[in-house]
This record gives sequence, structure tokens and C-alpha cells, in this order.
Amino acid sequence: MDIGFSYNFPAIKGIQADKEFFIAMCPLRVIPKIFLFDEEEIPPEFRAQRIINKNRVPEITNYILDNRKDYVFSSLTASIDGDITFTPSSNQPGLKETGVLTISLDSRFLINDGQHRRAAIEEALRVNPELGNETISVVFFIDKGLKRAQQMFADLNRHSVNTTSSIGILYDHRDQLAITTKDIIDSNMFLKRYTDKEKVSLSKNSPKLLSLNHIFNTNLKILDIAKGDPINTDQIDFLYDFWPELIKSIDEWVQILNKDLTPKQLRANYIVGHGVFLEALGLVGHQLYTEYRKNWKTHINKLNKIDWSRTRTDLWQNRAIGKNGRVTKNNTTIKLTAIQIKKIINLPLTQSEQIAESEFMEEMT
Repeated sequence: MDIGFSYNFPAIKGIQADKEFFIAMCPLRVIPKIFLFDEEEIPPEFRAQRIINKNRVPEITNYILDNRKDYVFSSLTASIDGDITFTPSSNQPGLKETGVLTISLDSRFLINDGQHRRAAIEEALRVNPELGNETISVVFFIDKGLKRAQQMFADLNRHSVNTTSSIGILYDHRDQLAITTKDIIDSNMFLKRYTDKEKVSLSKNSPKLLSLNHIFNTNLKILDIAKGDPINTDQIDFLYDFWPELIKSIDEWVQILNKDLTPKQLRANYIVGHGVFLEALGLVGHQLYTEYRKNWKTHINKLNKIDWSRTRTDLWQNRAIGKNGRVTKNNTTIKLTAIQIKKIINLPLTQSEQIAESEFMEEMT
């Protein structure tokens, strides 16, 4: 193969399933030019499994551009259909696996894992061409005719496990609200003791009561912002004041802290041990933050007069509690639960809440 008419990458050779594969360093400027992910060459039935989610690309692109000095990407995984040659850097033992991977220019490349990263890299290069000299590791598999591509896609995704959203928040050291939420939890005895920082759905026997994800989502609703939005000092101060006041206004939480009630008992008998309640309080908290800054604590303190029992079907049925008797959390139940709380503590409903409540009452009659 003429090295002047080929792609040449520093690489390491390995063996999997008795077949050679290679780990190479590729300049970012090369990635959009050689890797295909939705071209005519790819079998249609494979493309159907590889439809790119275009909503994810800007988020990844901004991640690169906003963290120019410390962004990090895992390896891309790709198949090669073409002529390749591996030239070891030395014939000495221990050095035969390092060298240069030479790939013919007419080869076809197909990304098996990392198509969204590839698209984001292309967009980032348009904004900042200097990124083109940086590199990303690519794991190359040889796949004549790309016949193994579908199976590789299935195999790579079969064993992947998505992290929980709580873990994502826990390990996020950039998002201001994530940092603030974790600090609020660590600074409060109740939250620190009874918040699960890893799981999102807690088992009925869990010694924890809340999840990091639900507390974070509640804070998003209080401030009415999206994840990743910046927050100011006033917003942070309100959140630090809000949570201790909320905790002491929920008698069942106080009983948990005093060991008069267990998390298991609370989950089984009250809605205040569930995410739908927390996030509904986020909607209530937003109104208090924007309209009742001088006396918001007075309204929060009224929460200790509410009966949160799951047996109070007149209050929570088809709101926090579904027809099957289980506590249910979705956008509708969160909103309807927040409306009921506002009605009880005499907070006016927004126009959209009035419409939602009217529609709800009509359905119930």
C-alpha cells in the first residue's frame, strides 16, 4: 500500500475473539471526514437503529466549547471495510504491538459507538477550528463488507448500563445548581442522613427517604430553570433557607429524624416520602420565591396542618395517588399535587393551574 495515499495513525494492536483490532489516535479534524453514520453505504436496516438524536448534539458541542481546557471524551468504536497494514515500531518483544496503522483511502468507516460525539465534534470544529489538532482515541475493528456491524452495535449496547441521574448530579462539578444541591444536603442533618445519592427509585425497605435526583429537580422547579443554567447569589440563598424551613414544616419528616417513624412506614402511609410530593413542592416554592419573598415562611409553615396520609383519597386520589392506589410521579400528577397544596395553604393558582384544575374536576364528576 502506498503510504502517500492512505490514512496513517499511531496505533496499538490487540486481540479479541481471535481477531486483531487496533486502538489509534485520530486528529479531531479527521473524524467528520472519514466516519459515516447515515450514508447510503450503510444498510437501511442498520441505519434504522442508528438514527441520531439531533437534540443531543448541541449539548455535547457546547460541552466541548465551554470546557476547552478540561473536556474529556471516551473512545469511539468503528468498523473498517478496506485494506489495512500494521507496521510495528520494533520487532523487539513488548514493542511489536505498537506501531502505525495504515488504511487505504478508499476504505469505508462506520461508527459502532459514538455517533453523537462524532456529530458534536464536527459542529465544534466549525466554531473553533483549532480543535482539529487535538486527538481522540478510536478502537478499529476489521469488518469486510461491514457484515458484523449490526452485531457489534447490538453487543456494544447490550451490556452498557446507563448511570442514574442521581449519579450524574453527584459527579457533576460544573453545574452550579448540582454543586449547591449537594452542599445543601451535606449541611443539613435530615437531608444528609436520609438522601440516597445514587439511586432514583428507592425500594420499600430502603433506609433512605429521598433521592438526590428528586431534590435537584425540586430546586430546578423552585428557580424555574433548566439543568445547566447559571444561578445567582439570591437564588442560592433562597434554596439554603428553603430546605430547613420545609423540613421542620413536615411533621412526618421530624418524626423520622426523632426515630418515631421509619422511612419504610412513611413511604407506605404518606405521600411525603415520594418524589411527586417533593417536585410538587418545587412548584409551590417557585411561587413563594417570586411573589411572597417577605412572608414565604408563613406559607411554608402551613404545611404542618396538612394530612399527607395516602388514605386521604379526597385530597390525593388521582393527583399523587393513581387509580391503582400507588403513588405516581409524572408532570401531570406533580402539577395536580402542587395545585392541591396551594389550595390548602391559600396560595392563588396561576392561569394554567386554574385551567388544569377545572379540567381535573370535570373529569372527576
